[in-house]
Amino acid sequence: MPYFVRTILIGTIAITAAASLSCKSGGLFGPKDETADAAKLVQEANQDLTKIKKLYAENEGDDEKPGKREQLKKALEANDAEQVRKISDDVVYLINDGMDFAKAAIDKIQRAQDMNVNADYKEYLRLKESALSKQVEAFEQYRQAARALRDNYDPKNDQLRAKVKTEFEERSDKYRELMEKARDYSSEANELAKDALRKQAQGNK
Repeated sequence: MPYFVRTILIGTIAITAAASLSCKSGGLFGPKDETADAAKLVQEANQDLTKIKKLYAENEGDDEKPGKREQLKKALEANDAEQVRKISDDVVYLINDGMDFAKAAIDKIQRAQDMNVNADYKEYLRLKESALSKQVEAFEQYRQAARALRDNYDPKNDQLRAKVKTEFEERSDKYRELMEKARDYSSEANELAKDALRKQAQGNK
């Protein structure tokens, strides 16, 4: 699975695992009145994340059709200013749409956290929100990198071109760094969900 698409998937809420964290049983997972409503918001957030996955699949491409990222790389190698600007502009708009969906998903998860759900489910959602927030920060870095290429790339100005390429590389590195942090938050949330599943299975024996 392409890197860019794979990183989008880390924000997806696992409904089955989340249900385990919010199940109406005694002890650690006590009864909570608004669990069903919170789960509906989580499902709606997943729909937003599915839309993001489609947008960024266009950015990454596949074995049959190169995505925007590969097209941009080739345009830079060819020093093709027209294509660099055009593809960078396409990337900016892709990321803008993706960030809108991500922010909508975050809003839904925040609303779910504000509901009367148990502490474990709330913590799970908090970690997922943190992962998505880091993704939004990462996307902003990538968007700014693409904007710099679109607005300032000049094949006839060696100094400016080198500066823009350096900024693009630095922001791309920052993007990857933020994505790593997002994955850490998401992995922590997933471990919490897995632990809940194990405890639930043991309690049913």
